[in-house]
Amino acid sequence: MRIKDETLGMWLGVLGVAFFGVTLPMTRLATGTQDAPQLSPWFLTLGRAALAGGLSAIFLLATRSPLPQRHQWKPLGMAMLGNAIGFPLLLAFALRIVSASHAAVITALLPLVTAACAAWVLHQRARLGFWLCALAGSALVIAFSVLRAGDQHFGFAWGDLLLVGAVFAASLGYIYGAQVTPALGAERTICWVCVMALPITLPGAFLMWPQEPVAGTSWLGFVYVGVFSMWVGFFAWYRGLALGGALRVSQTQLLQPFFSILAAVPLLGEPLDLVTLGFAAAVVATVVAGKKLSQTRSTASPQRLAHTKETT
Repeated sequence: MRIKDETLGMWLGVLGVAFFGVTLPMTRLATGTQDAPQLSPWFLTLGRAALAGGLSAIFLLATRSPLPQRHQWKPLGMAMLGNAIGFPLLLAFALRIVSASHAAVITALLPLVTAACAAWVLHQRARLGFWLCALAGSALVIAFSVLRAGDQHFGFAWGDLLLVGAVFAASLGYIYGAQVTPALGAERTICWVCVMALPITLPGAFLMWPQEPVAGTSWLGFVYVGVFSMWVGFFAWYRGLALGGALRVSQTQLLQPFFSILAAVPLLGEPLDLVTLGFAAAVVATVVAGKKLSQTRSTASPQRLAHTKETT
């Protein structure tokens, strides 16, 4: 029975990572480009969180989930700022400038940045080798951005800075969310994050409702990021971690940038660029090496770290 659980957990992990990977092309589909804008990044951010918040409220009521304790509100609030507001907003603005494939290479650094944030927030002490891997991954991302700076389809300064900001926002959100996950449960943590955001996201979405006609495909992208990226994906991911083991299943997140790049081909018509794939593979290689060195001398509990999600 355990073998079946581990297999199911692995497949659920892959499914969750696939949901998160498709977030990048779906976000670009929803926002459009600078030359052909569709939904505004503000509406997309507030609207997707409001949609996920409504689904979360239904889930919490149906499962009769108790309110979080007083000391849990602060980390939940920080997770809300990072994961429900900061990351999707910065990502949406960036994807009006850069392609989804380009963004996939930058955001592939997310696991390393999350580990670095854990070292800061949770007072971990990683080996020197981890920090060298983090520097190597960052150097690869900078080199990729510089290489693409002359390509009219890619932004260098502003677009890449927005992506870096999105990565840091998501990382901090994951770390703070992980602090309350052992007590609340993984699914309830993301649900409370989305429900906490409702007083901001629901009226904000109505205020930012698009006044101009929007393509049907953009609305499709909006529904996807609200339902799957912000909600269903976390259920599949966390359930996969629980069934298959966090250490084993978490390795599936290394597939995320490749899901993004491949999904951008049919959804956005982006070319399958070997240079982009090569840089993505190189960044993932630094992540693999860095992750092996990021769990040393930790003062945080293994349970707390096991639930730290290192994606979108």
